Amino acid sequence: MKVFVDGQYGTTGLKIQERLNQRNDVEVLSISEEHKKDLGNRITLMNEADIVFLCLPDQAAREAQTLITNPNTRVIDSSTAFRTNDDWTYGLPELSALQRTEIANAARVSVPGCHATAFVLAINPLVQRGILPRNYPVSYHSLTGYSGGGKALIEQYETEDGSFSVLNSNRRHPQHYSLSLDHKHLPEMKKLTNLEFQPVFLPTVCNFYNGMVGTVPLVTRMLINQPGLQEIHAALTDYYQGETFVRVIPLDESKEISEYTLDPTLCNGTNDAEIFVLGNDDQVLIACRLDNLGKGSSGAAIQCMNIMSGLDEGLGLIS
Repeated sequence: MKVFVDGQYGTTGLKIQERLNQRNDVEVLSISEEHKKDLGNRITLMNEADIVFLCLPDQAAREAQTLITNPNTRVIDSSTAFRTNDDWTYGLPELSALQRTEIANAARVSVPGCHATAFVLAINPLVQRGILPRNYPVSYHSLTGYSGGGKALIEQYETEDGSFSVLNSNRRHPQHYSLSLDHKHLPEMKKLTNLEFQPVFLPTVCNFYNGMVGTVPLVTRMLINQPGLQEIHAALTDYYQGETFVRVIPLDESKEISEYTLDPTLCNGTNDAEIFVLGNDDQVLIACRLDNLGKGSSGAAIQCMNIMSGLDEGLGLIS
């Protein structure tokens, strides 16, 4: 199988390339950094490939996909450009019982955003099971590593050797962003969970490179039939039964988590997502932990590639 990564020198592209280079079933078509803007070379490689990963800014991804004229070349895009486009398949296999089949048969797949992945995994089952009303005023907060902002944000935190920048030492403190409440992942959060309204979403970037935890608080008296903590946990556990990469942490394990220890980095280097159901019967907190560069981007892209190619979806993702 021939694969080309367009944007292979960006944060997500580098991670995809790193994962692909460890496999002997994939031929990675590459372009040197000094020739990465050679349009003719790019077009040739894209149309020679069986699968093209687009790891580009939104507008560049829109332009790049028009350059692929080979009807047999399939595309996996990591940008925001196509995530709510009905002509593209949403690349979250755990979304529903039918999603894997749709991904397997798709010519164009859009990989979810990291914040959206955590949110959809946490909330979608509750909407589908008739527990969370579609008009519920959902709030969502996330803590995430600075790599999610790409090279521009990484440069604000690090020097060229990867150490923290003294000039930007103020960046060592967690910082809220997207304070206008219009984060670019919001449309897919709303659409893929079938909510009537977008959640109120406040992300916070922290002084670690990768990893994230997204949290959604729920008031149970506002839920359908007012379920308690155990019922909510049971619904999520049943929904993800048998999944390789999504695990709902048992309640007895969750109770053992002491304060200050829901570490956002503990899924780093994996394609795993862990869901915690915390709180009590009156107020429930659903937390989803994942690697924003794993299940939140490159890992999810490789998982989709495996499914599209008829391979074990864990190939190259399980150590």
